[in-house]
Amino acid sequence: MDKKRAKAVREPVQVYLTTDERALLDALAARTGLARAEVLRRGLRSFGAEQAGGDSPLFRFLTSLPPGDEPSDVAERHDEYLAETYLDTHDA
Repeated sequence: MDKKRAKAVREPVQVYLTTDERALLDALAARTGLARAEVLRRGLRSFGAEQAGGDSPLFRFLTSLPPGDEPSDVAERHDEYLAETYLDTHDA
């Protein structure tokens, strides 16, 4: 198992959703193939990046690379790169 992923501690959180919000969550999970919890986590990270003034983990990752050294598959694997970068910036 990846050491970075092993460090990630998850704790349960109870959230109350309206019927429309639950339907949207279910539809997004079905469309993407992600678990509902993962849809919520991604939404939370996205909102956090938005509130940080655009200083998102993926933006920091891309701007940290030397020009022309961007991964060729970043368009296809952007979620994986974002997850790795997000974990990297929050390690204890």
